[in-house]
Amino acid sequence: MNIPFLGNRREKPGVRDPEGIAELLAECELLRSQAFRAGVRLDDSQASLEALDQLAPGSWRDDEDTLTWLGNDAGLYLGTVIVRTVPGAAWRIRSDGQPVVRLASGREFDVVDSGHQWAASGVPELSQLYAEVAEA
Repeated sequence: MNIPFLGNRREKPGVRDPEGIAELLAECELLRSQAFRAGVRLDDSQASLEALDQLAPGSWRDDEDTLTWLGNDAGLYLGTVIVRTVPGAAWRIRSDGQPVVRLASGREFDVVDSGHQWAASGVPELSQLYAEVAEA
């Protein structure tokens, strides 16, 4: 944070709080609210991704703002499940500010883009994406 009257207190380049970032990205408030109303428990498991895939799209596809927000949340939740269950997976923030999941192999997945596709059309399924990433 750079507050002018305190001087330059920016973090050193490359120094981040990975746990804090992971917790922030895991919030997914709208998705968790939609899931709760539908009786789906989001417990950061592959089974919860399968349950999300079964949700009827409801009215979110009719509202561009909700669709965008839900797509972000779905992608971030997918990333959260991957980071918490796939050994060596971690969040990385690209230079453009987009959070991606990086596997131990170095392969990166733009989970937010996948979440937007899922929210808009239901394809690809979140559980299918998880299975593909977990195998990689």
